[in-house]
Amino acid sequence: MRQDILGYGVNTLAIDQCVDDIFRRLRGEENPQRRCAWLACLNPHSYVVAVDDPLFSVALKDADWLVPDGAGVVMASQLLGRRVAERVTGSDVFIGLCERMNSAGGMSVFFLGATEDTLDRIRARMANDYPGIRIAGTYSPPFRPIYSNEEIDAMINAINTVRPDVLWVGMTAPKQEKWIYANRDRLQVRFAGAVGAVFDFYAGRVKRSHPVFQRLGLEWLPRLIQQPRRLWRRMFVSAPIFVWHVCKEKVRSASR
Repeated sequence: MRQDILGYGVNTLAIDQCVDDIFRRLRGEENPQRRCAWLACLNPHSYVVAVDDPLFSVALKDADWLVPDGAGVVMASQLLGRRVAERVTGSDVFIGLCERMNSAGGMSVFFLGATEDTLDRIRARMANDYPGIRIAGTYSPPFRPIYSNEEIDAMINAINTVRPDVLWVGMTAPKQEKWIYANRDRLQVRFAGAVGAVFDFYAGRVKRSHPVFQRLGLEWLPRLIQQPRRLWRRMFVSAPIFVWHVCKEKVRSASR
């Protein structure tokens, strides 16, 4: 189920419902004909970036699950009279799906993105946390804004050779979403998730905010303190623009 938030069909499913929905797709219980279904995350910053990046906007709208990965999206839903009840983050989906796959056994994942060191840390932790999941492979692509056709072919070949059930992509937004959107029909996986910072969270390179901050919608605050140079623009530029767009939409809706 989806609700329109500023032109984007945002999923209204709770965390467990969303994970269950994805897991059913992995099992081939729903829409088995499409080779790769995928998930993207919407937050105030990604919305603002997409305003000036048409391809990113198209990619977000193409995602099979566009989850409200930001307290601002949930608050916007409430203000606009929509039914997005709770925040669903990339981390929530990653952990939830790993738990389902681990219990089921016999399933595999591939990690695309980050550095070799980060990927090594992920491998080690996954082996300990989820021994029922096979790591089919990892791939650390070059750190550049645009990849050549040869580089893209190399990534896809690495993934398709081992045919994982799940592909986690952590290249940061908007590159990761546009990469999945452009290549989804070539990927021989049932599900791909654009989860960005989850790679660093899970590898222990960046500490996720305490659950209290998450429940209060203030997860951004400790992260801003940890990574001010990376995140200041999200808080002090993107957030006010997002609020302004929400307010304009509220006024337009009231005048109809």
